[in-house]
Formats: sequence, structure tokens, C-alpha cells
Amino acid sequence: MKEFVATPNKTKEIINKYSFVFQKKFGQNFLIDTHVINKIIRSAEITKDDVVVEIGPGIGSLTQHLAEHAGQVLCIEIDKALIPILETDTLKDYDNVRIINQDVLKVDLKKIIDEDYNGKKIKVVANLPYYITTPIIMGLFEGGVPLDRIIVMIQKEVADRMQANPGTKDYGALSLAVQYYSEPEIVANVPPNCFIPRPKVSSAVIQLRKREDYGIKVTDEKFMFQIIRASFNQRRKTLVNGIKNSSLNIEKEKFLEVLKALDIKENIRGEALSLEQFAAIANTLKG
Repeated sequence: MKEFVATPNKTKEIINKYSFVFQKKFGQNFLIDTHVINKIIRSAEITKDDVVVEIGPGIGSLTQHLAEHAGQVLCIEIDKALIPILETDTLKDYDNVRIINQDVLKVDLKKIIDEDYNGKKIKVVANLPYYITTPIIMGLFEGGVPLDRIIVMIQKEVADRMQANPGTKDYGALSLAVQYYSEPEIVANVPPNCFIPRPKVSSAVIQLRKREDYGIKVTDEKFMFQIIRASFNQRRKTLVNGIKNSSLNIEKEKFLEVLKALDIKENIRGEALSLEQFAAIANTLKG
């Protein structure tokens, strides 16, 4: 019977056996709770038909369970000290796992999936380093990777922002970007005692189901996100003043005309606008 490593005792045993030293720069926190892992597996709806990409497998705590359920698992791990632990110990019994020792932000994942996995839609499942959560997720969305969904463990505060609605304190540019590409849903809240070492913040597992059709037609995505960022750069200012103080060079009178045409109040703040309204503003300005 295979021995899973996602328990406090086994994780400590592996760490001591290999004299592993946690690297703060990589944001390493190993999951030691199988209940949380089971929630992740269920949410991902993993089957033997799936190709799963795991970012930052660590010592393989989650990876072992992914390999049990998925057809193929591709792991991307930046810390070279973890590679021998994975290859010769915790994952040695799995012939459906492939490990790449690289920085995920520098990997051409789309090319790998296209060439080695026939461009099949993948599921990304990971316990992400909190300090680079946003670059990783936006890189997956914007990089043309064939995605089915993303299920990741991230800082609770960031997860709340991703699924926030207009008019709430957590709503911002990140909410709009994530919701443009996906349907976010927090599936589990995870306390610090589920990890070794314990992080200083609470965590959450969030599922981001990729939208097949974004549902919102945007003439120029880049331009829309420039408007969104400008509207939140000075959160307490009105949308009009946020745009005026940005580098977009949009005349105030023209912008006011657009708001009037769309029946949007001229003293509204960006935090009160929906994604559909931002898209309409961008499209009208471009039109």
C-alpha cells in the first residue's frame, strides 16, 4: 500500500531525511491535511481522461493524490532541492507523472501542452506561492493555454478579491480581470495549521472555471483593462477624475458624453461599475 505524505509525521520525516531547508523566496508551505486535498480533488472533478498541471508540487503532498486520479500529471517545480525527493522517493511509484525543474513564469506552457499533450485542455491544480499568485493566474489566462479550469490554494484575502462583486470593499481590478476570463468560486477555507510551516495568513481554495465564451464582447481587451486600472488607481476618486489623471489621454468632455450615452452617472466611482459597464465604456470610446 502506498504511503501518502500529506500528514504531519510523514512530512516531517521527509524533511528530516533529506535535510530539506525551506526557501522563503519560494513561499514554501507543505499541505498536511488530506481532508483539504480531497476537497481539491472533488472540486477539480479529475478523471483518468485528464491532464493535470501542478505548479509547485513541493514534496508531492497533493501530487500523489492527483496521480491516483488523473491520466497524466505535469509538475513544474522551481526548487532544484525538491527534485530528488520527488523523483526518487514520494513520486517514484507513479509512471504518469512528469517533473520539470523550471520557473513557471518562464515556462512556455502552451507550447508544451500543444506539442506533448496534443493541445488537450488541462486542469491546473496547485498550492500556489502567495507572492506570485496573480502573475501566475493571469499568465495562464492571457498566455493562450488550453484551460478547462484552475483550482488553486491562495491567500484568503486574494480569493475574496477574485470573487468580489461591485460596490464591495474587496472589488477591484483583480476581480474584474479574473471574472472576465472565468467564473470564480471559493470551495474551501483553510486555516494555517493545515501547513508546515504555518503561514501567517489564512488560505482558501478557489476554483476558476474558464469561460468558453467570455459573454462580453470587447473590441479591445487591452484598452478595457487600461480603463479599469485607471479607475482603481485612485479608488476614492470618481471614474471621470480617475480617467482624467491617467495616461490614457481621453478628453473629459468626450468621456462624459460616453457616460451619458450609456446612462451612467458622471459622479460614479469605478468600484460601482460592473464588468459589462466597463466593456461598454471601452467599446463606445473605441467606436
